[in-house]
Amino acid sequence: MRITSQSRIQLRVATAVFTLLAIVITGLLMWLTQIYQTHWDLTRSGRNSLSEASITLLNKLDKPLTITAYASNTGGQRETIKKFIASFSHHKADISLEFVDPNTDPQRTRDAGIQFDGEIVISYENSKETLNSLTEEEMTNALTRLGHRGERWLLFIAGHGERSPVRQANYDLSNWAEQLSKKGFKTRTLQLGENPQIPNNTTALIISAPQSRYLPGEIKAISKFIDQGGNLLWLGDPGDLLGLEPLSEQLGIEFQKGVVVDPLSQVITGSATAVVVANFPKHVITENLSHQTLFPSITGLDFSKSNGWLAKPILDSREAAWLEMDNLKGKSEFNKGRDIRGPITTGFAMTRKIDGNPEQRVVVIGDGDFLSNTYLLNGGNLDLGLSIINWISRDDDFVSIPARTVVDANLSLSGLEQIIIAAIFMVILPLGLIVSGIVVWWRRRKQ
Repeated sequence: MRITSQSRIQLRVATAVFTLLAIVITGLLMWLTQIYQTHWDLTRSGRNSLSEASITLLNKLDKPLTITAYASNTGGQRETIKKFIASFSHHKADISLEFVDPNTDPQRTRDAGIQFDGEIVISYENSKETLNSLTEEEMTNALTRLGHRGERWLLFIAGHGERSPVRQANYDLSNWAEQLSKKGFKTRTLQLGENPQIPNNTTALIISAPQSRYLPGEIKAISKFIDQGGNLLWLGDPGDLLGLEPLSEQLGIEFQKGVVVDPLSQVITGSATAVVVANFPKHVITENLSHQTLFPSITGLDFSKSNGWLAKPILDSREAAWLEMDNLKGKSEFNKGRDIRGPITTGFAMTRKIDGNPEQRVVVIGDGDFLSNTYLLNGGNLDLGLSIINWISRDDDFVSIPARTVVDANLSLSGLEQIIIAAIFMVILPLGLIVSGIVVWWRRRKQ
């Protein structure tokens, strides 16, 4: 090809145009990355991105969120905070972040009650929460507390061997109470034998599987609380009601005799009475439960009369299950004419409207084990427990927000696996390098 002065000019023009287009395209791509940010989280549980629970919560906070970070301008701490808050700002645009240097503004730091460099204060409307740890769980729990209105007291009846929100025994409820505390609920026990008055600021009363009989005066105090519009969670167990029959009559709920047996669940759990529930009746409490729940020993319930109540089932057994009326010894079999064929309703959510009061809410479940320390983290038990309490306390916006469990945060290795890994990195690889070095040295020497 013959090169002329004209072709040189055309080549230079083409090169200049190509360079200009490359610059423009690069600039456009950089501009687009500032507007549209995309990332991929390849961890099994997605722990490096916000969970659906956190995103749902952010969508329910309809007012601006102000975050003040008290962090010194050294060590890259501010950049870490910016990245952490950015994951939340991506889903809620009206989050503002301000930095305060404790070294240059000590008075403001003291007024805010800051104790450590790196603490952040979250403000929403007229409420504030202080965060010491930059984790999604801590942040989401703080936002949940900010989203709630006022104090919410949960009173656990005590004095009859009930499951305790304080004690650490396997059958107690201390782990559940700890989770409730993180969500902004305040828990305490109440012995009606010492103080027969239930405080007026009680959000909900909780009766959890008593082991000894209630006295008539105690029943009278609970009945009065219900008559005045109080909310109740009643976690029963198969067996005697131990003096709570008047409460059962007042609510129109009958605890059936016997225990639910599910042969399909037995294949999974190894126990005839351990019932796995994976499908739930339609209700706001259960509509977003995505994990199956486990009930170690549960009885059936029947709604006999209204007394002004509207009752909806929230837990049902499978059709293959039945209500066993005999003592379980050996292989369990359905006895026609004695046992009751499933599906068996084992949980009710009840509402009633009393003039001048908000909607009254009651949940009755035929098992108290599923929220105990032993079984709380089985499947969706924790999510169901939190959802029930949110619904009873009328926090409807938070009913469908489940707890999040990170399943791949820790690496668990067996003893054999640890030995194999140690052998590879501490013996085989070093020996391989030594041998290869000797071989190379020997070949070069021979040359």
